[in-house]
Amino acid sequence: MTSEVQAAANAPQPTILSPSLFAFAIFYGGMVCIAGVLGNKQVALGPLAVEAGIFAFLMLVITSSAVAELHGQGTAKRLVVVGFVPLIVSLLLTLLVLGIPAARDMAPERLAAFETVMGGTPRIWLGGILAYGTSQILNVTIFSWLKREGSRLLWLRSAVASVLSQIVDTLIFITVAFYGVFPITELLLGQMLAKVVLSLILVPPLVYLFVALGRRLDRPPRATA
Repeated sequence: MTSEVQAAANAPQPTILSPSLFAFAIFYGGMVCIAGVLGNKQVALGPLAVEAGIFAFLMLVITSSAVAELHGQGTAKRLVVVGFVPLIVSLLLTLLVLGIPAARDMAPERLAAFETVMGGTPRIWLGGILAYGTSQILNVTIFSWLKREGSRLLWLRSAVASVLSQIVDTLIFITVAFYGVFPITELLLGQMLAKVVLSLILVPPLVYLFVALGRRLDRPPRATA
């Protein structure tokens, strides 16, 4: 019995995922998948036309920053890496569904709309994958580096990391997806300006909200009498 007890004690213990990390991971995966779909629409933000996928990508920045704040840089980077799984699987499923013949009774206009929205070129998909991985890792790295350097201002760290990572995101995606197809300078500048403004306005308060939510989720339950 002693050897059995000792063996059980030495056995690897299961990793317990905190409630906040569990919730944020599910949310993160959903945002990774929806970003490409939302990007099919351009929205008007004052004088600028911006692809709507930016809102989902900013939610990715917010979520990874909150995870870095609550669980450390290493965990946040693993979240970003695991995010490639739903991103790539969703692209493969899209290709599969596009390749399967449509049902005979499907309305032609609905089929055409679906193929327009869900279809894409390899360059656009490659640009999205490269931009996602590079910008999200950069965001987590800058956010965590500023914290190690002594910056206790969460709003400043989140704003700086988001602005810089979104500039890189735009450079990579627009260049890979559209360089040589049409002049991209105006599109680059417009997208960068919009992302910088949205990063400064939306990201800091939402990072505070997500961090507060994460701490609340991880709070031990109150003992009942």
